[in-house]
Amino acid sequence: MATILDGKKLAEAIREKVKTRVAALPTPPGLAVILVGDDPASHTYVALKARACAQAGIRFEQWSYAADESEEALIKKIRELNAREEIHGILVQLPLPAQDADHVIAAIDPMKDVDGFHPMNLERLESGKPAIASAVALGIMKLISEAPHRTGSTATIVSSPLFAKPLKILLREQGISAVVLAPDVPDLSAQTRTADVLIVAVGQPGLITRDGVKPGAVVIDVGTTRTDAGLKGDVDFNAVAPIAGAITPVPGGVGPMTVALLLVNILKAYDLQRRGDGEPRSRN
Repeated sequence: MATILDGKKLAEAIREKVKTRVAALPTPPGLAVILVGDDPASHTYVALKARACAQAGIRFEQWSYAADESEEALIKKIRELNAREEIHGILVQLPLPAQDADHVIAAIDPMKDVDGFHPMNLERLESGKPAIASAVALGIMKLISEAPHRTGSTATIVSSPLFAKPLKILLREQGISAVVLAPDVPDLSAQTRTADVLIVAVGQPGLITRDGVKPGAVVIDVGTTRTDAGLKGDVDFNAVAPIAGAITPVPGGVGPMTVALLLVNILKAYDLQRRGDGEPRSRN
């Protein structure tokens, strides 16, 4: 039976450290979240982030928009937030209903991009320079590091290219080479079952079955879909757990870690902005 990677327990320890650090700061860090549309999962995630910020002593603002709001309006708000010194982190809750996420995210000041998806942060991460990395990717890497007796150095990521890009860089830094697959590729199971580390972030409950997992593999399930039976991941947990080496549960795996590492990123952004590192900022 696989080792269960308890993201909730790990996250609680990280959040306590953040709370202690925030209490020692001269002024509180600030996070602004832009929420577009009525997707229940997005609203749930933002509520969790708001609660985590409150518990850590971090200022939180939420700016909500209709699903058909124009990109221009979102970018205008981002530019306003870029200019506010008391806001140290800006996060656009993804996915966006119809707007171009790349275009909107590119408007964020890279030093306030606490989600780590701005192209400048990705470029700096790729080149080995200090950068704010994706909170979800950092959380995943921490969970992988907790897996006992991991063997092999290959990973398969089933997700969008945007999600996978920072994760591939962080995996490479740990000597793990990764390939990215779309969920609709032919013979998905045949391709995923060669991976020593399998990461799935699609939002299709039960997409990965026992046939798609290499015995002893580390399985990281990022998917969370609300069903009549409760929250379900992209991995058929009951079928995969008996053969995997380690696996994250849903809920209680990647989700809590993502929120905890977001708080860490807000602190990092706060420190960068207070001391100034001389790096160029976005001109958007």
